[in-house]
Amino acid sequence: MSGKWEFTQEVQQIARISKALSNPVRVYILQKLSKMNSCCYSGDLVEELPVGRSTLSQHLKELKQSGLIQGEINPPFIKYCINRENWEKAKKLLDDFLNDNQSADVSYDKAKTVIH
Repeated sequence: MSGKWEFTQEVQQIARISKALSNPVRVYILQKLSKMNSCCYSGDLVEELPVGRSTLSQHLKELKQSGLIQGEINPPFIKYCINRENWEKAKKLLDDFLNDNQSADVSYDKAKTVIH
């Protein structure tokens, strides 16, 4: 079978979320922010976690890219919050994926293989 694989937006979102969850520091940050009714400054997180500022910055960047958190810059401080809308979507996507509630239909077209 030759052709180009194209993944659905849902599959790509699950992969993006999974990447965000693939490090214990990021999981800790998500747990903390999801339980808060407010935001948290990066300086507060660096005091709690056994990582340096630059490493924390990379973890926060990854979480922002996944859409699970959002940041607000008020120099010299950066405040982070859980993105509630995307957090709820991520929980639903992962729940459906892990509980096999999705309809993964794989079909082959002459030119390419498409996963629905």
